[in-house]
Amino acid sequence: MLQSLSLVTLGVTDLARSRAFYTGGFGWPPVFENDSIVFYQMNGFLLSTFLHAALEEDMGGRRLAPNGAFSLAHNVTTRDAVNDVVATLLSHGATLIRQPDEPPHGGYRGYVGDPDGHAWEIAWMPGIMPDADGFVRMEV
Repeated sequence: MLQSLSLVTLGVTDLARSRAFYTGGFGWPPVFENDSIVFYQMNGFLLSTFLHAALEEDMGGRRLAPNGAFSLAHNVTTRDAVNDVVATLLSHGATLIRQPDEPPHGGYRGYVGDPDGHAWEIAWMPGIMPDADGFVRMEV
C-alpha cells in the first residue's frame, strides 16, 4: 500500500473562529468552504476543520475522542522563526501550551493550542527541515 496521508480533519466548535485562526495565524487560504467545513491545501495533503457535531454525524454518530490524543507539527527553517510563529499564532487566538525551548534531542520547539485546543508543535529541527515547497524528509 502506498504510504500517504490524504486528509487530516479537526473537529471544531466555531468554524468562523477556526477559519480566522488558520487564515490569519498561519496565513493559509481556504481552497473550499461551506457552512460546516473548511479545507486548506497543504503540501501533498489537505487539512480540514469540520464542525464537531457534523464530523460526529459524518462518522455515523461516533463520539470523538477529546483533543490531546495527538499533536500536529509545523516545522520552520530557522530557530528564530519558532518564536515568530508562536507569537503570531498567539495573536490570532492560540493558547500557549509550552514556551519555546531546547528539547534534550536537539533543535528548538514550542507548543500552542488552536482555538479548539488542538496541539501544534512549532519546531526548528535540524534533520527535519521543510524545503521551499514545505515538504519535509527526515535525514538520518
